[in-house]
Amino acid sequence: MTIDDLPRTPENHFRLHVLGAVSELSARLPEPSGDNGLEFLRGYLEQIDATDWAERVSRWERDAQEHLPLRALGFDWRALTLLFTAGLVDEDARFGSLFEALNGAAEPRPTLGLLATWSAGDSARNALLALLDAGLLQASNPDAPRSRWALDVPPVLWDAMRGRQPGGQVRWLRHRSIDDLPRLHDLLLTAETCEAAERAAQLIATRPILIRGPRSSGRRTLAAAIVAETGRGVLELIDEPGVSVGPLATLLNAVPLTVVEPAPGETAELPSITPLVAVAGPRGGVRAENAVTIRLGAPERALRTAHWSATLGDDELAFDLGARLRTTSGTIRRAGSIARGEALLAGRSQPMERDVRAAMRALEAEALETLATRIPVVGDWSDLAVADETARELDLLESRARHREQLHDAVGPSVQLSPGLRTLFSGPSGTGKTLAARLLAAALGKELYALDLSTVVNKYLGETEKNLDAVFSRAEELDVILMLDEGDALMTRRTDVNTSNDRYANLETNFLLQRLESYEGILVVTTNAGDRIDPAFRRRLDVVVEFRAPEAAERASIWQLHLPPEHAVGDAYLDEVAARCQLTGGQIRNAALHAALLALDDGVPLDAAHLEQSVQREYRKAGTVCPLRPLVGSDG
Repeated sequence: MTIDDLPRTPENHFRLHVLGAVSELSARLPEPSGDNGLEFLRGYLEQIDATDWAERVSRWERDAQEHLPLRALGFDWRALTLLFTAGLVDEDARFGSLFEALNGAAEPRPTLGLLATWSAGDSARNALLALLDAGLLQASNPDAPRSRWALDVPPVLWDAMRGRQPGGQVRWLRHRSIDDLPRLHDLLLTAETCEAAERAAQLIATRPILIRGPRSSGRRTLAAAIVAETGRGVLELIDEPGVSVGPLATLLNAVPLTVVEPAPGETAELPSITPLVAVAGPRGGVRAENAVTIRLGAPERALRTAHWSATLGDDELAFDLGARLRTTSGTIRRAGSIARGEALLAGRSQPMERDVRAAMRALEAEALETLATRIPVVGDWSDLAVADETARELDLLESRARHREQLHDAVGPSVQLSPGLRTLFSGPSGTGKTLAARLLAAALGKELYALDLSTVVNKYLGETEKNLDAVFSRAEELDVILMLDEGDALMTRRTDVNTSNDRYANLETNFLLQRLESYEGILVVTTNAGDRIDPAFRRRLDVVVEFRAPEAAERASIWQLHLPPEHAVGDAYLDEVAARCQLTGGQIRNAALHAALLALDDGVPLDAAHLEQSVQREYRKAGTVCPLRPLVGSDG
């Protein structure tokens, strides 16, 4: 078979250049024979059927229709011959002894000084330096004098030169060919985003493309679809690259994709290579010259419904979820996949709402539960006994939360509204603030998470801000209600800067102010000390609900809510307890629990004696005198 009969494949192209390098090397050696140890070269030289090998290979290349990695590199025959000479040892270990003899040292790879003498003038040296600058060659002993640098080709590049995909041992990248990439017209996008993506695909050869948005917003999917428009694959960088990315991407006919996630106040710099696609979060700085930026966010209601419908196959359920959950497209797809698995596990072919709830809880546990605590959501507003004014405010809060996306269309153009809803529950301990947050979540069909300050606050500079941003971002993406309990600990008034601690505390406060303003989820802040909260925070809160200690009628309602239906406490005595004992809702709950325990221990229904003992116990805990008159015949 002649060279012209060989199929035009990357593997054959690679083999032709190996033979070219052997031919160039043999021209500088004695005739191969068994005596001089060069007999193995005959097997290579017999495959070269023409003296004008370089020209024959060039003609063979011109007739190739598919991507040839070596041709894509853009180096001439001389440079590629030097490159392959450096890699011959990787192809055949017998070349190692040959190069040791030529180097005059125990070095099985050709040195830069050796290969630089293979042409008149500096042409070979210049070609070698160009290959080194490109990252196609590397020195295994960079601390040695340059002339003694032992040259080799990084293994991942050597494999890519022959058309092989990166194997599992290359853990810092993931390669996806064009056949594995999504197509732009198959994605659920707004018309504006689709048009921007089409224009970005036309600019990718000259400008970096930066896609910014929250996690799971479809950033990588959109980036891959933009690259697919150019007819290339994607080389996604997972970790610090082990080689120069540009040549590897060229060999694989791919565009590098990198992820940068600068923390608030930080700036990340993109690699200076083109083409390049990068994805980043919505906050932090990204430095990239001439970059084109596409911004993504949580999709609108109609688009969310379309995503739910596509992943669940149930239009009615999709309509409900699209209206209720303001979450990202990637989260919808992941939740839909988990929900389908939940349904199959239960023996059903079609997911139901409870499957979606289980799927969302699984995603929340993965993203949130290291920084926040899930609070069970049960009950309805009838479980809460508060003043009429507080109840009205809570009703308005629920309405505001339901219509937070549509509200901006119902006001004038000068009113700038974001989908975020920030509310403050202020009042003494035990007045129902946490219960109200739970019932709000139940009414809206959302999960409730309480921010755990012990996992967020960090003594190291900047770490508290990073943790806060992480928990706020995850809550936004999953559309849960985030509760900041005892929020005055973070929202305290800023102080004069007298020490470095004051300065850092003010920095945290300033960051929280900015993050609250940009927050797009539902946040509930509870506090027992509303006067300690910085006025700047209050201005950023959309709703403030005041909780006060319950009056007698409210206390009676709370007692009825907490006592078992079959209790044996008379109405007159219960009214007296409600009137005389000015307990908070939390104290009433504790007293009811203790009374139930006493009744269980006695094996009788809960009666007035049990209640009296429990109320007196609450007053002893508080260090005050119980105002109840002792029951006749009671030990209490």
